[in-house]
Amino acid sequence: MYAEERQQEILRRARAAGRVDVVSLAGELDVTTETIRRDLTALERAGVLRRVHGGAIPVERLGFEPALAARDEVLTAEKERIAKAALAELPEDGSVIIDAGTTTGRLVGVLPADRELTVVVNSPPLATALAARANLNVIMLGGRVRGRTLATVDDWALRPLSQLHVDVAFMATNGCSAARGLTTPDPAEAAIKRAMIGAAQRSVLLADHTKFTNTYLASFATLAEIDVVITDTGLDLAHAAELSAAGPEVVRA
Repeated sequence: MYAEERQQEILRRARAAGRVDVVSLAGELDVTTETIRRDLTALERAGVLRRVHGGAIPVERLGFEPALAARDEVLTAEKERIAKAALAELPEDGSVIIDAGTTTGRLVGVLPADRELTVVVNSPPLATALAARANLNVIMLGGRVRGRTLATVDDWALRPLSQLHVDVAFMATNGCSAARGLTTPDPAEAAIKRAMIGAAQRSVLLADHTKFTNTYLASFATLAEIDVVITDTGLDLAHAAELSAAGPEVVRA
């Protein structure tokens, strides 16, 4: 197992159990405790774990929301596969919303060069990347920019969404479950996400498998409001079936 794979497994276990222990991890992953400590240090620097005596806990347990740059460094291969699978949901022409997020950001990077679309975003970095594409009409939602996620929120972003009607909204989330639906830590971002789904004929959720073990403060949609969930093969088939029973088609890329 490569270091990145091992660190992703450590993060998965921490989120599932709420805590990981150095000695137990070393035995279960067949490496030294020194190797595990280095892994935990790397994950702490990435902003997804916090070291505690004898182990580590996920930042979600401490009420922290990882910064965008930290989240962008985790599960990169899975996010790339999800983004490429999402291209099947892209209209030939027309309009789409691309929500702020690290997995939705990967979709921006793989958009076909020959597709003529109107793309609505609430992320200055995504707007900048898209604006260089001559075949795209880019609409940037205004408002306050949240430093942690670089997403625009509040009334100046909400008002335009109430007047828009797009073909597909490609959504990001921090947490998702059949019981609680889609959730995010910040109520202002939840309001924007809710309005994006309301403005779209179809909604597609792009989320890696770790998002399906977490629930956060603010709900913004039920699974019945989502048409397609695109995730990775790290989500087991039983969990995928549970999500599908709640409404959406589930694609494991």
